[in-house]
Amino acid sequence: MAPWRAPVTGPSACPAAWRVQADGPMLHVSARTSEARSAVDTWQLIATERTRLADSLAGLDESAWRSPSLCAGWSNQDALAHIVATAEITQGGFFGGLLRNGFSFQKMVAGDIHRVGAAGVPRMLERLRASAGSRNHPPGPVASMLLEIVVHGEDIAFPLGNAVDHSPEALVGAAEFGKSAQPLVGCRKRIAGLRLRATDAEWSTGSGPEVSGPLVPLLLAMCGRKAALDSLTGEGVAALRERP
Repeated sequence: MAPWRAPVTGPSACPAAWRVQADGPMLHVSARTSEARSAVDTWQLIATERTRLADSLAGLDESAWRSPSLCAGWSNQDALAHIVATAEITQGGFFGGLLRNGFSFQKMVAGDIHRVGAAGVPRMLERLRASAGSRNHPPGPVASMLLEIVVHGEDIAFPLGNAVDHSPEALVGAAEFGKSAQPLVGCRKRIAGLRLRATDAEWSTGSGPEVSGPLVPLLLAMCGRKAALDSLTGEGVAALRERP
């Protein structure tokens, strides 16, 4: 697998609430104040991530889509189907789906993947672009949708060495939400007692043995994707390898 490379992003692409500048391999991202950070439009970040993900995946061939994603048991096509289904679902649709599947979340997700995936990759990419600005979402914080699109997008892109042109705000926003997320993703417990430090952004969290590296593999490791650990260094990596 090709090593992950941070995308080149210029200062003009960033909202005024953030200071972002390219400085060699380091991408500096910091909030001026907590109020400015809260003013960032999370939905706009999500829309941008959806569009950029569709752009980055458009050239994949059939073999790549059949390959396994980082999400256990899912092919890359399955992962894309889940991304599209999540972008399109309403809260009413979510609860209706649970009811139809005997309140089994896993059965509902599997059914959505089968239904949406039947449309084929070209149509799914069209639907992802069409849903980029949608603010539909299942119950939960809006920031969870940012973590969703970044991590599941990388479930496809990362093992293929396919760099996604993430906005730095999206990566930092996803990491800020992810560090405390526990239901479904289990990040908070997984990284407890460790210090995570990004080497390509001004972001860190926690204390203890350090895990350092680019923010994308850090996010993947936080969410339990062990394939990303080879891109990270530090005394804390061994602990992450042992944790579910």
